[in-house]
Amino acid sequence: MSHEPSIEFFDRQFERQVQAHDFALNPFERGALPHLHGRVLDFGCGMGNLALAAARAGCSVLALDASAVAIDHLRDAAAREGLALDARQADLRHCAIDEDFDAIVSIGLLMFFDCATAARSLADLQAHVRPGGIAVVNVLVEGTTYLDMFDPDSHCLFARGELAGRFAGWDSVVSEPSDYPAPGGRVKSFETVTARRPRRGY
Repeated sequence: MSHEPSIEFFDRQFERQVQAHDFALNPFERGALPHLHGRVLDFGCGMGNLALAAARAGCSVLALDASAVAIDHLRDAAAREGLALDARQADLRHCAIDEDFDAIVSIGLLMFFDCATAARSLADLQAHVRPGGIAVVNVLVEGTTYLDMFDPDSHCLFARGELAGRFAGWDSVVSEPSDYPAPGGRVKSFETVTARRPRRGY
């Protein structure tokens, strides 16, 4: 698998987290966890803290990420606990989803794709949520000034409100912006959408 700048950035971050035993859920993961049930896809699972928490709560989880560091850690953790968690390394820009899920979560991933790929991936994720199931998606949006983790030639800051608009026709559970301070006096601006796919008509 090719090592792009964003993957290398997160490999280094994940190595530091493993060494520091820093496995706490971030605020977006804590918000997503109560909505996860049944068969779950964590698309861009990172360290896998949310995937592990979901599996511990009784979900059957497929966790995908491009980082070998993250996937190796997650496989080891799942094996130690005997969890129903399948962790796979994958090029998520070109990853075909071949089953439907009760819940799909993608936190902090799609903005690392070019905009056309991000839109296509989001549509594919939506298409694989079962009727009545939940999607939880979180992205960085315009106004973000901390860009150190991006490949300059391949990323996409969503317009404010764009993510919510792409869930038109779904039943909105949560749709909210949030800003967090970043190194150097910069800021990360996020939009998070949690939505339920209608049982009919979508």
